[in-house]
Parts: sequence; C-alpha cells; structure tokens
Amino acid sequence: MSDQSHPQLPMRRRRPWLIVATVALASALTGAVASRAVSQHAWAGPPFMGGTFDPARVEDGADRAVRHLAIEIDATADQQEKLRAIVKGAVKDLLPMREKVLAVRQRARVILTQPTIDRGAIEALRTEQLALADAASKRFAQALGDASEVLTPEQRRKIDDRLAEFREHRGFWHNWRRG
Repeated sequence: MSDQSHPQLPMRRRRPWLIVATVALASALTGAVASRAVSQHAWAGPPFMGGTFDPARVEDGADRAVRHLAIEIDATADQQEKLRAIVKGAVKDLLPMREKVLAVRQRARVILTQPTIDRGAIEALRTEQLALADAASKRFAQALGDASEVLTPEQRRKIDDRLAEFREHRGFWHNWRRG
C-alpha cells in the first residue's frame, strides 16, 4: 500500500468520486425526507384510538420537508417548485403501493395460519412482494435522479454537509431525554 492519502490525488481523479458521493448523499437525504414524511406525518395514532393513515398528511409532510430542505440549501424559487413537483409526484405514485403491501401482509398472515403450509402460495407472495419493492425502488430512484438534476453541485454539497452532521449526532433526538 502507498502512504499517499486521498487529498494528494490529482483533482481530475477525485472529481468523479466527489460527484458520485454528493449525488448519493443527496439521494439519501431525499429518501430520509420521504421516509420521514410517510412515517411521521401520516399517522394520526393507532386505529383503536381513532387514528387513521391520511395520504393528505403524507403529501403535506413531504411538501413541508422539501420547503425546509430548500431553505437549508438556498434553493431558488424555481428550484423549490421543481423539487416540490418531483416529490409530490413520487408520493402520489408510491402511496398506492402502501395499500398493496398491507394487503400482501394480510395474505401472508392467512397463508401462514392455515393448517397446512402451501409453499406455492408462499412463493407467489414472495414474488409479488419483490415486484412491489422493485416498482417502488424504480420510482424512488427516478425521483432522486430528477431532484439531483435540479440542484447545483454546491447545493448537493450542502446536503452532504447536513447528512454528515446528522450522522455525527445520530439524529436530532438522539441525546434528548425525559426527566
């Protein structure tokens, strides 16, 4: 192994990795925003307490997250509108998949509680789950690519910096304790 470190590499050799890393981190942040919007803003409590899943809350949460991110990275009004449209389209496409996943989960419960195990049904269920995951992954990747194209390299670097802070502190609520 050589004693040379990365900073000594010529800029031409470092640049592709910097771009790839920045796009990957921008993608990860977009994923975190979408995941947070779906998980935290859509759930109004457990069904036995009158809570229900509300797709409008998911869309609202995703929109608020994009507006917040746009402020953090100094996005222009045009960029913000493009990002909001990309995320809104992705959320609208991904939300129906949630219902399909829940239906598959219920079918799995039925299959696995039968007196005899139907391996063919289990395999069909597995195939269906993989197809759903693949469709969601493709749509998510499309949204990430679209969002990355809207941002400048400097804005993607700002996202990278925010992600580094987030990882360093293990999330916003990591050190918060009741007491």
